[in-house]
Amino acid sequence: MGALDVCPFIPVRGVTMDECVLCAQAFGQRLAEELGVPGEHPRMGALDVCPFIPVRGVTMDECVLCAQAFGQRLAEELGVPVYLYGEAARMTSRQSLPAIRAGEYEALPEKLKQAEWAPDFGPSSFIPSWGATATGARKFLLAFNINLLSTKEQAHRIALNLREQGRGKDQPGRLSKVQGIGWYLDEKNLAQVSMNLLDFEVTGLHTVYEETCREAQELSLPVVGSQLVGLVPLKALLDAATFYCEQENLHQALFQVVNRLGLDSLSPFNPKERIIEYLVPQDGPEQSLVDQPLRAFIRAVGARSAAPGGGSVAAATRSPQGAALASMAGLMTYGRRQFEHLDMTMRRLIPPFRAAVAELTAMVDADARAFEAYLKATKLPKNTPEDKDRNPRCSQKCMHALSVAAKALETGVFGAYFNVLINLKDVTDDAFKDQVRRRISSLLQDAQTQAALVLDGLEARQE
Repeated sequence: MGALDVCPFIPVRGVTMDECVLCAQAFGQRLAEELGVPGEHPRMGALDVCPFIPVRGVTMDECVLCAQAFGQRLAEELGVPVYLYGEAARMTSRQSLPAIRAGEYEALPEKLKQAEWAPDFGPSSFIPSWGATATGARKFLLAFNINLLSTKEQAHRIALNLREQGRGKDQPGRLSKVQGIGWYLDEKNLAQVSMNLLDFEVTGLHTVYEETCREAQELSLPVVGSQLVGLVPLKALLDAATFYCEQENLHQALFQVVNRLGLDSLSPFNPKERIIEYLVPQDGPEQSLVDQPLRAFIRAVGARSAAPGGGSVAAATRSPQGAALASMAGLMTYGRRQFEHLDMTMRRLIPPFRAAVAELTAMVDADARAFEAYLKATKLPKNTPEDKDRNPRCSQKCMHALSVAAKALETGVFGAYFNVLINLKDVTDDAFKDQVRRRISSLLQDAQTQAALVLDGLEARQE
């Protein structure tokens, strides 16, 4: 059996647990005939592993709850042994999937008799037509295979050098959060270093590819492209794009990564069909705030509603844009001959800024949702004495909005001030330059003074 006995679930609101169990049952029954056939990929059951993975609008904790509910339902409906692993594991010894799989399908009859390997759900008995299933919650795993014109043994040697486990405790590999083996594809007449990237934010696609190329070069082995199995998060490809190129256009950046890694060497790689964010729908019928046009977002802020408010504006206009500007400065520095000595530093700094942009942008919607939930939770019935408490709460919300408004307006003037200063460098009329400098300095000072007056006044109101 190959990697097809893995059935990942991306939790999407509106999909019931009944649907998940029915899907898993059909999936496992389809593969049950292959259980007795040894394969390259480790396995212990027809439905070997079923992870729940947070992609959009779902937390890891929610995925843990999904895995627990799914494992219990699967065991009850089918009467099969189920183990919890990863973030959902109930004991440290079961966090690692290879530890649970040890001995694979063939060892299950004896393994299930041992008390320490009693399943989390279902019977401690061997079901020949099913085996056992592991379910849990984890980050997105990337199955990444790199093609070599070599033997299986040579490919496996490279995998042993790179994978975190290495050749054992005394000989660990170089790449953290990476599993790997070498195998041979008879139908393609080539070998592959088959890697599982357990956390692509720790060790990315480009790192695995470049390290494999280095190992192959030492053995004088040609690398002939690579292969991503299944779906891939957009961020994993954008991280590689940051490493390989300076393209700001998303389509061009993805094309460069596909071409540089040779992802289409064995079959076409269509980003629209392979990137998970393009396939998982946004939660709910309403459009995300950050996906709205700027004009629509501004109208939403100016509407007669508490959310989006000061928190969303701060999240949208301050933090992510600050990180984005830092990323821009890094990208404009990287690859320039006069700053060549800073290339390694830029390659280290740019990815965290890019990650911060994505994380901080998501906080725009998170802030609005959190405050809406807060309002619902604290909403009091009408015509009660407690109604009097609403006005102070509304007043506090308004003061918070005005505080953010004052600093946002001051920041706008601050940005304009430095833009004008930069543009003045190309002006040759010294008298005009002095006049403009005095004028913009006066405007900046006025903005800072007015913002301070507003903030002082609001602070006095709170006392």
